Amino acid sequence: MSPLKPLRADAQRNRDQLVAVAQAVFVELGTQAPLDEIARRARIGNATLYRHFPTRDDLIVAVYAEEVAELCAVDDGVDLFDWLERFVQHVAEKGDLARSLEPSARRSELHEGWHAAMVETVGRLVGQAQREGRLRADVDPVDLLVIAAGMATAEPARVKRMLQMLRRGAGASSPDQ
Repeated sequence: MSPLKPLRADAQRNRDQLVAVAQAVFVELGTQAPLDEIARRARIGNATLYRHFPTRDDLIVAVYAEEVAELCAVDDGVDLFDWLERFVQHVAEKGDLARSLEPSARRSELHEGWHAAMVETVGRLVGQAQREGRLRADVDPVDLLVIAAGMATAEPARVKRMLQMLRRGAGASSPDQ
């Protein structure tokens, strides 16, 4: 399947269905779930699954790429700290997908691309908050990602409290500070 040749509409629907079902199955059963189970739940033949995704890694890449695209698809009005909360949830719930790929040069390249997309997204949100005077000028976008990723193992209430502390500490300085 050439990346330059667009899929027929029915083939694209099948591919999209396989990715959507794989997302749910990987959450339920993990990334080692039987691929036959994914095809069965998608009501698509095994041959079609393997035509679109010759290896398990190919399917995992498609699923995780979709997750990253959803995370990074933000409008200009999105609040930085709301997005960081989504990022923490993403790392907690979806990080195993990316880590489950077989070690390879391809995996390293994919990880770099996904990381770059997240850095670009948080960079835009940081810049927006700084221009609006809601965030200190010295806040570094990558530092925020590192801090937020470290929150991924905390329970949701603690994440909310830590993000509030971070918001207060990173907020725009008032004249009396």
